[in-house]
Amino acid sequence: MCKKTRRLRGKMAEICRHDSALLKEIINGINLGFRECEFQFRNRRWNCTALRKSMRKILMRDTRETGFVNAITSAGVTYAVTKACTLGNLIECSCDRSHSRRNGGQPQMVNAVTAVAALERQQAAYEKINTTNVAKRGRGKNRRGRLLKNIKFPEGEWEWGGCSDNVNFGFRHSRVFLDSRYRRRSDLRTMVKLHNNRAGRLTIRDSMRLECKCHGLSGSCTVKTCWLKMPPFREVAARLRDKFDRASKVILRNDGNSYMPEIETLKQPTKYDLVYSDDSPDFCEPNMRTGSVGTQERECNATSLSSDSCEQLCCNRGYKHRIVSEWINCKCVFKWCCEVTCEKCLEKREINTCL
Repeated sequence: MCKKTRRLRGKMAEICRHDSALLKEIINGINLGFRECEFQFRNRRWNCTALRKSMRKILMRDTRETGFVNAITSAGVTYAVTKACTLGNLIECSCDRSHSRRNGGQPQMVNAVTAVAALERQQAAYEKINTTNVAKRGRGKNRRGRLLKNIKFPEGEWEWGGCSDNVNFGFRHSRVFLDSRYRRRSDLRTMVKLHNNRAGRLTIRDSMRLECKCHGLSGSCTVKTCWLKMPPFREVAARLRDKFDRASKVILRNDGNSYMPEIETLKQPTKYDLVYSDDSPDFCEPNMRTGSVGTQERECNATSLSSDSCEQLCCNRGYKHRIVSEWINCKCVFKWCCEVTCEKCLEKREINTCL
């Protein structure tokens, strides 16, 4: 994207030209998303590979797989930028301390009710600043309920403190970098891309959890300090994979500015769901036009009933069975201090590969 900076305008151009630290975190986020994509789909016919320019072909279409890649990339950028703020790696942001210190610097003591109210006010203010269509903000209780449903608040009073992850900063800069080139278009492919980008970011924001630490003599919990933190990115990716399995196929409405489910009896997908408009290939055979690299020589599990089974992964072509011998580390012993010694053992392993 940044190779075309001469034609870029606005915030994205500023990031590309002047903010190398933020750009580095954006790249880290994109790489994080692709690594997690490979992990989540490692046992499926489509395994998120980039071999033989496969990913480039995938991204040229608008399939379910494209939707997942866009969502996981957007989530990865949000996650990496937010984490960089928490670690102090970016000068333009830090922890989110909006709840932790008030009343002239005194600790802010809250309970579940007052904490929910504070978070709702913060999110409403953020939405007001960053949403251009006022009508979209009319779903107040549903939107805020979704935001807070994964946060479990402790009983009694506790203190906002610690270093909360500044997810709104990561959310905003992920959107600036990944969405800015497409916002003025209204074709179906663009609308679907922007929808999935947003779904990825929302998965990060709505997965925030509350972490607490007790303070007091002899391990007592006289005072409890709590802050908001993102979950491990693998958990976020697993949620997006589940959304991939439930993704909705959409078509353009007659007005040309919105989309609807291809099957009229299905409900309209929410902003948290993934959508697509093109059918996926079966990924069984190599096809350079669609980006499929086939499943030949892929390792499969002959006893599994899931997507990694030899029947499913090999597309009923059959598989070959062989036994290989491998040298592995065994009988490992920990020696004080800081040394582990192992022996080498020859182990036989069964391998099944698709024909």
